[in-house]
Amino acid sequence: MPTNKAVAKPDELTSTLNGLIEINRDGQKGFTDAADHIQNPELKTFFLEQSRNRARFIGELQQEVRGLGGDPENSGSTLGSLHRAWLDLKSTLGGGDHAILATCESGEDSAVNEYEKALAKELPANLRTLLGQQYGSVKQAHDTVKQFRDRLAQK
Repeated sequence: MPTNKAVAKPDELTSTLNGLIEINRDGQKGFTDAADHIQNPELKTFFLEQSRNRARFIGELQQEVRGLGGDPENSGSTLGSLHRAWLDLKSTLGGGDHAILATCESGEDSAVNEYEKALAKELPANLRTLLGQQYGSVKQAHDTVKQFRDRLAQK
């Protein structure tokens, strides 16, 4: 059903996409850090796969930003850096795999939230499709991290 809302302007779209680039860069680095600290080989493989997915998402989003005439974001967020420092501290203090998963889940909560905010905006069809596909993957990763965390909590 068509809406009466106008599609967001290019600079608004660029800002939204750059926010998603930032959150994906945080996720990419966070998953790599988690893989470095996790003991479970299945989780290590999962985290490395998610890091590669986020790198792909960053490339796709950067291409869209350039297509809008903008400059793509080239760094992660301060919050993401703090999150990774917290992960390192928890790992150093012996928090184990459960603590790492809980930290990853928190980061994934942020990513899911950012995608939901982006998808609530009026977007061109091509961006809605791209963001919808990426959101599905991010949501699935979030749910998988939560399942692993819950399983470890029961042990």
